[in-house]
Parts: sequence; structure tokens; C-alpha cells
Amino acid sequence: MNNVARIFVTIGLVGLATAAQAQGKIDQDRMQRDIEVTENILSTLIKQQFEKRSFFPMEIRGEYREGHGITYRLPYEFNGPMIWGVPGADIQMLDGRSFNYTFEFPSGEQAELSRILDEQGRIKNETIRGTERAKVASTSPRRVNTDSIREVSTDKIIESCKEFITDYGDLITQLAPDEKIMITNRGDGERIWYGAFVNASRPSYVSIEASKADLTQFRQGKITREQFRKNIKVINSVMDDELQPDLELLTSIFNRLYRKDLSKTYFTEENVYYEKLKDYGVIYYLQVYSSNQSEYDRKYIMPTLGLQGLSQEERDAKVKEIYPQFERDLKADILEYGRTVKSLQPNELLVFDVKVTKCEACNIPVSLEISIKADVLKEYAAGKLTKDAALAKMIVKKGNNQ
Repeated sequence: MNNVARIFVTIGLVGLATAAQAQGKIDQDRMQRDIEVTENILSTLIKQQFEKRSFFPMEIRGEYREGHGITYRLPYEFNGPMIWGVPGADIQMLDGRSFNYTFEFPSGEQAELSRILDEQGRIKNETIRGTERAKVASTSPRRVNTDSIREVSTDKIIESCKEFITDYGDLITQLAPDEKIMITNRGDGERIWYGAFVNASRPSYVSIEASKADLTQFRQGKITREQFRKNIKVINSVMDDELQPDLELLTSIFNRLYRKDLSKTYFTEENVYYEKLKDYGVIYYLQVYSSNQSEYDRKYIMPTLGLQGLSQEERDAKVKEIYPQFERDLKADILEYGRTVKSLQPNELLVFDVKVTKCEACNIPVSLEISIKADVLKEYAAGKLTKDAALAKMIVKKGNNQ
């Protein structure tokens, strides 16, 4: 699409969006159509970074959450050769654990092979025990540095994502000014198990994020393209599996705090776990519940409140009632016990990512994310900040309401 045509399309889409927002509601059909179109655009831009050498589909899923924005999810292992591929390559699964490569290039194209290999990522073998084996048939075989390949591939993907947000983010026509466009390879609180696998490389964590307000300013000429791109928030990190005693300690603290017998609101039934990200901080994941259901009469039991024999309506009313207290308690606990974490750098974050108990039509969020900088925790521990001042520095993000 040429620039002139694209301008007219954008103006028309913005007009439709303005009309829908003026009515105070989201046109769900229009939103879904915008998402599906932009999923395809983002996938195409990423493939173009690799000069159309893709033989494996790049599946991207977009999801809109009111009050938060739209999140596009890349495949978890998004920068491997099963996505990018190499022309003339015969890739076969050998024994369920290893792969065989055979490349056939005419004479004089060895330099091209070397360049392609430098763009190639790791074979998707993170979930299988064993080691990878590769055979490259050429006049001068060479070893592939998969770490450097991964870095190059990730940089190309990030550049594609920034280009997408800058040039095509406004095609999501109904976003509110305070909503965001995010692209990530992370699921909602999904943990990636990799430490148990032999020779498994550390998983990547990528997030690219911009606000609709910044995008609007760029479109209106109030900021330059370069200024807008600088405002795009990029996290490009890897999981750090080095054991940190203080992070393990905080895990055990929250595992105990939110059991049924100590919590006064919601509780956990699964272990709290964390993921340490290089140069970013640490993310703790929790799934909290509000009740159990009796097998005898299917009535609800809320152990933290000492209630039982509740109907669905009574249970839902209580779940909604105690949510504000749960959020206050969690913030206070993060502040008080987060002081025990000593291994984070001052600008790194302590993040709690919480999946909230299900409660349909209760008007409580499906998820809650609370983050605080390590230097704030340190200043609070040293008495340089009051509790209220430290709590005010916490960043709270909520998912859409149930």
C-alpha cells in the first residue's frame, strides 16, 4: 500500500474509532478484525527482516484487554532456525532428540552459507533431554555459535516490532490514550521449565511496549519519529538460573503467607515461583483462589473467612467484597518482606504477577501486577522513606475486569 492510500485508510479508520468511542463502547467485531489484520502485518514484517527465508509459519496471537490495551504474543522460542530456515536445507528429526542438517550449495556460495548461518537460531530442542547433533555437508564445515546467532535474530525481531508499532500501531483504531500496544514472547504468568534439560540454553524474554498517547503525539507531529522510537520500552533479557538465596527466601515467605490458615483474603494452593531476568529484575508468579467447593452438596467454602455452605451468589459477593483488602495486603507484604531481597541492582524491579481468583461478573480484575524498584525497598528499609511514600512508588497494573 503506498503512502497516500495508507493515509486515507488511516483517516477512515480513525473516524470509525472516534464514532465508536464517542458512544462509550468498543465495537468488538471491529476490534477483532483490526487484531487479525495487524497480526498478519507483524508476522510479515518479522519474516522480511530475514529476507523472506521463512518456511515455518510465524504464529502471532493478539488479545485486547479493556483498560490495558492490546498484547501480541510471539511464539516462546521465537528466534530459532525452525522459524527462519536456510535455503537448500534438508532438516530431519533423527531420534526424537537430535536433528540432521544437510546443505547443498553450488561452488562459490560458501560465503553466502556463512552469512546465513550467522542469522540462524537454535533448533527448538528445549523440551527434550539429550544433546543436539548437526551435520553440515559443505566444502568447509564450520561450528555455529548459537548464542551470537540468537542475539542477532532477537535484534532483528525487536527492530521489526518497533517498526510495526511506529508505522502500523494506529491501525488498532479503538485504543484509548492510556492503553498500550505490547509485543512479547511471554504468556500470562506461564513458567518456562528449562533448568532440568541437558544443555538447554537460557530462554529469552522479550517485551516491546508503547502507549497510544505517545503514538498519537507522533501522528500529530508533536514528536519526531526518532523521539517516538526512543519512548518505546524494550526489555531484552534472558532467564538467570543461578541460585539466589534471598530470592528463594522470599519465595518461601509468600508460600507461607498466603496459605489458607494465614491469609485473610485469597489463598494459594500451588507453590509461588519466580524467574530472574538479567538486567531487569525478578518476577514472582502467584495464582490465588477464594474458595473450595464441597463434594457433598456443591456449596462453597471460604477457608480464610471461616465460612461454609455458601451459594454461588453469596460466594461471589464475598469474593468481590474482599478484593480491595487483598490488593492492599499484597502491596504491604511486598514492601515489608521485599526488603529481604539483597541481590537486585538499584534500578532492577521486584515484580509480583498474580492471577486472580475466578468470579464472573464480579467486576474484579483477572490479573494484578505490582512492581517496585530495588532502590525504593532499600530506602524504605533504611528509614529514608515512610511506608506511605514507598507504597506510592509502587506501579500497579490490572487486567480487564471479570
